[in-house]
Amino acid sequence: MTPTTSALREAETVRLVDHLAGELAAAGVTHMFGVGGANIEDLFDAVHRGGAIRGVVAKHEFSAVTMADGYARTTRRLGVVAATSGGGAMNLVPGLAEAYASRVPVLALVGQPPTGQEGQGAFQDSSGKAGSFDATEVFAPVSRFCARVDDPDLLTELLPRAVAAAQADPRGPAVLLLPKDVQQARIQVPVRAPAPTPGGSATASVARLDTTAVRAVSDALRGAGRVLVIAGEDVAAADARGDLAELARCVGAWVAVTPDAKDVFDNRDPRFAGVAGVMGHANVEDCLRRADLCLLVGTRLPLLARGGLDRALATTEVVALGPEPPFVAGTALGGNLRDALRAVTRRLPSRPRPCPPHAGPLPTPMPGRLFPAREQTVPHAQAVAAVEAALPQDAHVFVDAGNAGASAIHLLPAPRHGRFVVAVGMGGMGYTFGAGIGAALATGRRTYVLAGDGAFFMHGMEVHTAVEYGAPVTFVIFNNNAHAMCALREEFLQGGVRSDDLFARSDLAAGVAAAFPSLQATGAADAAHLRTALLRGNASGGPAFVAVACDPREIPPFLPFQSFTEATDSKEGSDERGVVHVG
Repeated sequence: MTPTTSALREAETVRLVDHLAGELAAAGVTHMFGVGGANIEDLFDAVHRGGAIRGVVAKHEFSAVTMADGYARTTRRLGVVAATSGGGAMNLVPGLAEAYASRVPVLALVGQPPTGQEGQGAFQDSSGKAGSFDATEVFAPVSRFCARVDDPDLLTELLPRAVAAAQADPRGPAVLLLPKDVQQARIQVPVRAPAPTPGGSATASVARLDTTAVRAVSDALRGAGRVLVIAGEDVAAADARGDLAELARCVGAWVAVTPDAKDVFDNRDPRFAGVAGVMGHANVEDCLRRADLCLLVGTRLPLLARGGLDRALATTEVVALGPEPPFVAGTALGGNLRDALRAVTRRLPSRPRPCPPHAGPLPTPMPGRLFPAREQTVPHAQAVAAVEAALPQDAHVFVDAGNAGASAIHLLPAPRHGRFVVAVGMGGMGYTFGAGIGAALATGRRTYVLAGDGAFFMHGMEVHTAVEYGAPVTFVIFNNNAHAMCALREEFLQGGVRSDDLFARSDLAAGVAAAFPSLQATGAADAAHLRTALLRGNASGGPAFVAVACDPREIPPFLPFQSFTEATDSKEGSDERGVVHVG
């Protein structure tokens, strides 16, 4: 982002915020998400005046971060969020924590009180002076780079460093704290020579691959009879789907995916083994037990992705490709994932090997409900099938936490030409509302948000943001009138002694329709009605909202619950049955 000497003609003086907005636009940023306030209003003003970046105002700073996150995941560009000081700044933390844990490049621009008021009792002071807390100490643990811009002239140095840190491996958030007077200051900056419009995210320099490790991985794959690939989200972040498919073709591999990476391999391909881990398919474990080698591609294989697989992994050779070492023992080839895939594949026979027979991602049989339904409801499997029937193949899908999310991950095939995003870094409820809007505004594609009513009550008022900006988002709310996953944990782990997580009945579609008369809002009575409403939403240019009644006591395809019910049915202890604990 810093111009070269040959590109400089002369220097001019501009407002710092105008320079900042111009630099972001030059880097390919098209949207800035945030919530306004006195100590960030100058940046919003600069974005408005500049015209190259669209400013999008969210209802809550958490959702503003997730909008930037969804923007980054679907465009592979830097997501940008802006917020004011005090409570606004603090509301950014959980969203930045998700981006940090999931390796999503986000730049947070955070307003601060004027420097002359620091330590003087300023409203929302977080300078660390005179007994105030230090905002840099709050943001540093959830960022790859964090700095306070106390001297306006330092921005030309700090901004490129922040952007580079966000986009280098491991990717993640960068934070710049901007006092109000610093934003308003005039700084001398070089005038750029005309340059081509950027075509996407900046390319960070990458380390050379270890040739010895490349050879070791290639030799292991050549010598293995049966290979199971488990692919992760970094395949999408590195734009390496084609490279993954080519390697799988060369070694005749089965391909499984982690819960947050359903879109990195064609779910309808005969090689597709299913989802690994606690929301996944039994076929993956079966393939792993039959495999001579397990190849991890773009995943460190965290607990959600390896739950139920640890015993099989312990007796199988593991090889990993990716910028960070895996959580399981094995041979690792670090560096740029796309380069690693290509380097390994070049050393493999070009003639494709057949994929051994396997069962495929058959749905896991579940015991159903713990008790009879309280009212007429639609089973999750039927609701997900209706979504599958209506889902455009170029749509993006954002899946929230909870029982509905587990069902969607297990049952819903990823669209062939869109993202299938699950925020498993922090697993925060309500992530999808902002993220889906950010993705839809960035790409213009129909985007589906699949969430439960608990997630809706947390951040569902971002529906208003979708209405205001005409975002093509279809919100599908699985309303079981409960924090159902918590309620089921109470049944399994605490004797069912509480009803705290069971709610009084709510009619979300009617409420949303009354609040937003221009929004298509439907309460679906059955799966057919749900499909019809979704197809109607696809045909519209803007947002749509559909709520479907579900049963809070329906047991989702979630391995911890399944293992508890099996242990109960067989009257065996949890140690004997291998019960999986998550959370």
